[in-house]
Amino acid sequence: MRLNKFLAHCGIASRRRADEIIAEGRVKINGQTISELGVIVDEEFDKVEVDGNLVMLPQEQTYIALNKPAGILVTAKDDRGRETIRSLLRGLKTRVNHVGRLDQDSEGLLLLTNDGELAFRLTHPRYEIAKTYRVVIKGQVEPLDLGKFSSGIELEDGHIGHAEAKVVRGDSHVTELQIILREGRKREIRQMCKALGYAVLVLQRLQFGNVSLGKLPPGEWRYLTEQEIKELKKSVGIL
Repeated sequence: MRLNKFLAHCGIASRRRADEIIAEGRVKINGQTISELGVIVDEEFDKVEVDGNLVMLPQEQTYIALNKPAGILVTAKDDRGRETIRSLLRGLKTRVNHVGRLDQDSEGLLLLTNDGELAFRLTHPRYEIAKTYRVVIKGQVEPLDLGKFSSGIELEDGHIGHAEAKVVRGDSHVTELQIILREGRKREIRQMCKALGYAVLVLQRLQFGNVSLGKLPPGEWRYLTEQEIKELKKSVGIL
């Protein structure tokens, strides 16, 4: 197995990020530092280390849905001592990585897994996996602005953001939107709303691909069902 694929299956990082970790000289095979790409590893007999820590293929792949509350960081640890999603994964003995991100002020559905290949594909723009959000903004949305979500909104970095947006309910004070994204740029919904002059009050992810948040309470997690896992894999060409 190629080393980057091995590291992805171990849940260390996506294959792209694994290549960067290898090039940085952070990986050893049988005590020898590896920095070139394309190395083949024998997953049964070779001893692979990342930053001095032994890594192995998981005995069992784990797939989790978490309802992240606002204010929680999507990271394993924070140097400033702020609360992270790790504090919410009570009772989970398997190491898992988050699939994409939700910023600190956002809430809702977050997928976590030690299946590096699935995580990589779910976040790759090629597969256009739909993510549905409930977005509450200050004020009333003009019909012309609503159409700009699909036609394209220029963001601060020059990228043109696209989304499907519709009004769920609203008045002159606040408007609730349903927004569907098929790409995953950082804070894209907030940037699009800002570009149109609207302040986001609530941003909650309701669905990731075929997996829905449902009635999962804030701060709680559950294992994905076999059907959910099968449909996720099928959507990115693994099955």
